[in-house]
Amino acid sequence: AAARLAAEQEVENLSGLSPNPEKDIFVVRENRTTCLMAEFAAKFIVPYDVWASNYVDLITEQADIPLSRGAEMKGKCGTNESELELSWLDQAYTLKLFFLKEGHNTSRGPEAFWRLSRIQFTYDTSERTYFKDAVSPGKHTASSHRLSALVTPAGKSYECQAQQTISLISSDHQKSVQLLLSEVRLQPFDITADFVFSEEHKCPVDQREQLEETLPLILGLILGLVIVITLGIYHIHHKMTASQVQIPRDRSQYKHMG
Repeated sequence: AAARLAAEQEVENLSGLSPNPEKDIFVVRENRTTCLMAEFAAKFIVPYDVWASNYVDLITEQADIPLSRGAEMKGKCGTNESELELSWLDQAYTLKLFFLKEGHNTSRGPEAFWRLSRIQFTYDTSERTYFKDAVSPGKHTASSHRLSALVTPAGKSYECQAQQTISLISSDHQKSVQLLLSEVRLQPFDITADFVFSEEHKCPVDQREQLEETLPLILGLILGLVIVITLGIYHIHHKMTASQVQIPRDRSQYKHMG
């Protein structure tokens, strides 16, 4: 059964198709059908301890760790739960994303949505590409706590170009690790066409930026319409006034009347 499951599931790292070298693309397929798609740029900001110059005190440095394009991946699709696991640099770093689909009752009736429910990031401070002279080097795990992110109506994909920051708590003395996500397009459930995202649900930041971009145009159109209407009313009023009999103001012109 395990062998049959492995044969039916395919995972593909398509990051090389992205024109942005910082953006990664991952696809999970089961039974020759896409069941999870993810595109995003990701970077971790990880604090770690090093010795001060006196070799007595500790100071905190910061490692900026990007998600590598050559990341190995695993995936798992389910009706209500899905997972994406990425590892790079000989598994010195591993990122696990957990997705959950659930429903709730609203004034409009029952509605379903999915969300990013948990993040787990494992890193090794003995790895020297990003960590320099770390004190007590070793593996640590940073995890989210009661996470509810990327909330999206069921049947839609999540899209957000703006950068988002998610805080994780590390097993390394409870340090705070920051995950920076940007250029996100993601759908872990209900994909109806192979390799094609469903209709997008934009994040609030993108919606606000789009409104800020279109608002001046809308206001300009409204102002232009007001000017046209005003000129039209003035023109009509002018014609109506011109067509009325003009009463002479010079009283001498009244002599021929009566």
